[in-house]
Amino acid sequence: MVDASCPLPLPSGDVILLGHGSGGRLTAQLIDELFVPRFGDPELARLGDAAVLDLPDLSNLTNLTNLSNLTGEPEGPGRLAFTTDAFVVSPPRFPGADIGSLAVFGTVNDLAMVGARPLALTVAFVLEEGLAIAELTAIVDSMAAAARHAGTRIVAGDTKVVERGAADRIFVVTSGVGLVPAGRHLDPSRIEVGDAVVVSGPIGSHGVAVLSRRTGVAFDTDVVSDSAPLTDLVEAMVAAGEVHALRDATRGGVATVLNEMAAAASVRITVDERAFPMLDGVRSGCAVLGLDPLYVANEGVCIAVVAGADVDSVVSAARSAPCGGEATVVGVVEAGDAGVHLRTGLGATRPLLVLTGDQLPRIC
Repeated sequence: MVDASCPLPLPSGDVILLGHGSGGRLTAQLIDELFVPRFGDPELARLGDAAVLDLPDLSNLTNLTNLSNLTGEPEGPGRLAFTTDAFVVSPPRFPGADIGSLAVFGTVNDLAMVGARPLALTVAFVLEEGLAIAELTAIVDSMAAAARHAGTRIVAGDTKVVERGAADRIFVVTSGVGLVPAGRHLDPSRIEVGDAVVVSGPIGSHGVAVLSRRTGVAFDTDVVSDSAPLTDLVEAMVAAGEVHALRDATRGGVATVLNEMAAAASVRITVDERAFPMLDGVRSGCAVLGLDPLYVANEGVCIAVVAGADVDSVVSAARSAPCGGEATVVGVVEAGDAGVHLRTGLGATRPLLVLTGDQLPRIC
């Protein structure tokens, strides 16, 4: 029995306390006053042990997303896509984004890479004792805005608080569920000799933006994270032609993604170093810091492998969609030993290997 004469600890009003993770009154206050109003979802507001969602007809998802081109897609139940990811970026706020919007967009993009439209997300926070309430509030506001922008919902979650020094201010874990329209199948196993390799936009911006804030290094031009949802881009591309496989080039950059695709399909992929679009600030930043931009993380860029006959229409569609304005053909799928080869600016060709170690730690 609780002694009513012994008052429960009250929040300091400006920092996270261990009591916020106790499951008691402070936890309830954090949920009721900070999380639920900002995410604003009725299913989340029920505060059940799990969210229960109605699965809509895939022929009409306009109430769930901001997609408009649904003409001609097959009706039917389709398939369920599910993903989960953890975000431990340091610092949690950086030029162009923060850990909150990054978690939402990163999870939405994982769904998009298998052709799924996001239906709902869950989120778990691991908070370090002493984290400023104002910083947490800004991150939660950013997550709510990102979910609205991505056309999805945050319907359930959890919060844990750890002692000072046991975390780096805030960690975020998100899971997402999405719906893949019937007849849509995106997988590296579909890659064929003769396919074209397309990059959706300029590479390296996210990693350089995070590193610039972490180290305090300034470049000639401001570099901001490319963190953004890619659902609309994917919908435009798959409607325009035969897209065989998609991967978002996050940790390890485009080089790692290309190697994973080549290995999965047992093909040789040859790409042209000069073809990859890149912002001037990223190019100069990588030169100063000794980084290879092909291995630098992105959060709003994907690699698409497209049937050779359809590549022009797919690239054109990508360029008309958000985040795809600089979509470019960068390579081709060839017969040969599985692996990735890079044509350099000097005209030579060399293997483009998987990253060994980590040239830019904790960027997502």
